[in-house]
Amino acid sequence: MPTLIVIPARYASTRYPGKPLVELTGASGEAKSLIRRSWDAAMQVKGVDRVVVATDDDRIREAAEAFGAEVVMTSEACQNGTERCAEAFDTLGGGFDVVVNLQGDAPLTPPWFVEELIEGLKKSPVAEVATPVLRTEGEALNGFLDDRKAGRVGGTTAVFGIDNNALYFSKEVIPYTGKTYGDEDETPVFHHVGVYAYRPSALAAYSRWNAGPLEKLEGLEQLRFLERGVHVLCVEVEGRGRKFWELNNPEDVPRIEAMLKGMGVA
Repeated sequence: MPTLIVIPARYASTRYPGKPLVELTGASGEAKSLIRRSWDAAMQVKGVDRVVVATDDDRIREAAEAFGAEVVMTSEACQNGTERCAEAFDTLGGGFDVVVNLQGDAPLTPPWFVEELIEGLKKSPVAEVATPVLRTEGEALNGFLDDRKAGRVGGTTAVFGIDNNALYFSKEVIPYTGKTYGDEDETPVFHHVGVYAYRPSALAAYSRWNAGPLEKLEGLEQLRFLERGVHVLCVEVEGRGRKFWELNNPEDVPRIEAMLKGMGVA
């Protein structure tokens, strides 16, 4: 099943304008842009036939082409990464059975997260979309809770049924747990990893639908699928000692840089 990875990147982020070009210093002391680190993460994924950056901004295009990325220019009208992936897929003329949206703000995404995601979608007879979820330890959960207290969105959480089909995604910390957890304690809260794998039919349908009330309230693009009754498979992945965090706010830069250095990522 031919597989395409699209890295959607836009300059005009509401919370963090210019985010894809923000530089992150790794263990070697070298600073690399967020889009470069996202590209490097995508290139480590096995079994992928093509990787492209999808953007509407010439500054991002120039930066990406400078380090050798293939770039597909998309419309400024794209409301989110899924719409940008759909447009990039159409621009490339289709020809792929699985399209992966590796969002350009998750440079710490390990390759096995994406590999297991693709495999999960391929094996599911009913899922049209799949996304990874990572069980949090206390350190990550407490980070989410601290961010919410400070009025920041530190990450998205997911709840799903016994069939692993998503029930809901939220920028709030769900499900509620009144317990206190140590940094190494396993918790019942799952961090939604911002990666998606779609069948082309789901991508095509998504672009025809308007955003629903839940998507508008939460600002989460995947809720458009749930509001339309589309099966979204949650694929549980394991960190294997790797730290994972998304760059959502300027405050996340030192946190991600510390993780890069701690894991020895150049």
